[in-house]
Amino acid sequence: MLKKRPNQFVEVKGLILTLLVILQLATSPALVLAQNKIPDDFCLSLDEKNLYNAINTLLTEYDQKTVKLSTSLSYVAKIHVDDLLVNKPDTSVCNLSSWSDKGEWTPCCHNPYVPQQDCMWDKPKELTSYPYRGYELVAYFEDDFNVDSVINLWSSTKAVLDMLLARGNFSAKKWVCMGVGINERYVSVWFGQRPDKVSVPDVCIDDLEKALAGATTAVAGDTGIAQITYYIVVGSYTETKDAREMVKRLKKSGYKNAGTLLNKEMTRVYLNKFNNLKEAMYVKQQLPYNYREAWIYKE
Repeated sequence: MLKKRPNQFVEVKGLILTLLVILQLATSPALVLAQNKIPDDFCLSLDEKNLYNAINTLLTEYDQKTVKLSTSLSYVAKIHVDDLLVNKPDTSVCNLSSWSDKGEWTPCCHNPYVPQQDCMWDKPKELTSYPYRGYELVAYFEDDFNVDSVINLWSSTKAVLDMLLARGNFSAKKWVCMGVGINERYVSVWFGQRPDKVSVPDVCIDDLEKALAGATTAVAGDTGIAQITYYIVVGSYTETKDAREMVKRLKKSGYKNAGTLLNKEMTRVYLNKFNNLKEAMYVKQQLPYNYREAWIYKE
């Protein structure tokens, strides 16, 4: 059960989530553009790309427009989750939107009593050439997590869902780009109201190679040999009957191999499955535009 606290923290089974409620647009003059350059080899992990796709899928389920992927905001998100993991600026006084004094950025201890919103909002300006403010949703997990568990939690938490859908306290906002950063314990998603001119990042080659190696590595067990399977997932549902209806529609549309994957939290619907990551990626790239937010899930 959610336990709401006066300091705007939300605790859910080991997850601490902090949201900054923005009530109005910034009216201060624009700052000088940052000169920081994103490294040429910057890339997204498969988990980060899959979370981006999953958020957009959630938006479409609520009849919202999808949000473009931002390299600049993803870079900021990645730096922040690493700062939180290594330098731990989120003390008992400072919440998850805080930044340490261990990097080339302005440190800040953000809390509801002495808020430093500008310190958080202006991080894209400090760290990249993105000249606009960014708005962050950041979460901490004590236990292992995956893309599905993050989406399931966020979609069932009203304050978070309001931010993702730009409604309620965020109704004055219009998200047009998004960045994602993930590590072992933290997830950070940044939203912007203006386009990012930096080219969209690729998925990290090392991440792809590791996944591909895992797909071809046989695992010996009592029941024989197991191999990783890659699914092209197009949606997740809390109600199994909704997932089954989706499968019926997909099969009528010609996707004869469509099916469902069940777990304790939700039911995923996939178009097809493969034993080879490269094949799954190739097929995904050939999908019609209406399946552009599909993502690859391995099991």
